[in-house]
This record gives sequence, structure tokens and C-alpha cells, in this order.
Amino acid sequence: MDKVTGKLTVFFDDPFWVGVFESADGETLKVAKVTFGAEPEDGEIYEFLLKNYNRLQFSQPIADEKVPEKRINPKRMRRDINRQMAAKSIGTKAQQALKEEQENKKMIRKAFNRQKTEEEKQRQFDLRQEKKKQKHRGH
Repeated sequence: MDKVTGKLTVFFDDPFWVGVFESADGETLKVAKVTFGAEPEDGEIYEFLLKNYNRLQFSQPIADEKVPEKRINPKRMRRDINRQMAAKSIGTKAQQALKEEQENKKMIRKAFNRQKTEEEKQRQFDLRQEKKKQKHRGH
């Protein structure tokens, strides 16, 4: 049975506060990004998690090579957490996953827009052809 771990990183990305949720499940990593707006307090973040976690749109799972975790002393874990909080940066895997998801959505959007443009051009062409036929029939 794999252990699912979650991580939330909140940082200031001018002009908004942004939260990046990372969900690691064995060998896969999924990421979701949320824009908070004003600086959220701990209670607000906790409330947001309780109410909206199921609605988060996570990226496609990517492979996550992890070294086997050892049991960590609670004091060491606390120091590591404080060190990570002081660093205030997104993990590179999370950045890659967000970028990849953004590129996928961009490609889908471009393909959709291209298809709509082609359909509109075809519709205009058909209208012109119909108009020509109507004029021709009039003579």
C-alpha cells in the first residue's frame, strides 16, 4: 500500500499570493495551483483545504523518483520544515508539473480556437457560394 503525501507551498507571486498543492502517491506527483489574492492566514488556508480540496484541478501525474524515506526524528523534521519555510520557493518538480499542465492546456486551447476559426471560414465560404447561386438563379 502506497502512502499519499501532500504538501502546500504558499508564496507571493506579485501581485497575488499563490498556493501550490503537491500530492505524491508512490511514484507519481500531481500538482495544483490556487491564487489566494490577499495574504491568507493559517486558519483561512485550513478552511480552504477543508472546503475546496476535492474541487482542486491537479495536473496529470508525472513520474517522481523518490529515495526510500527513513523515519525522521520529530525535532529534525521541525527544523527541516522551518528551513523549507524560510526558503519560500516552489520545488522544481512542482514547477515542471505546473509548466507542463499549462502547456497542455495551451495546446488544447489553440487547437480548439483553430477549429472554430476553420469552421467560421467554411461557414462564410458557404454563405458566399449560396449568395452566388441565388444571384445566378435570378437571371
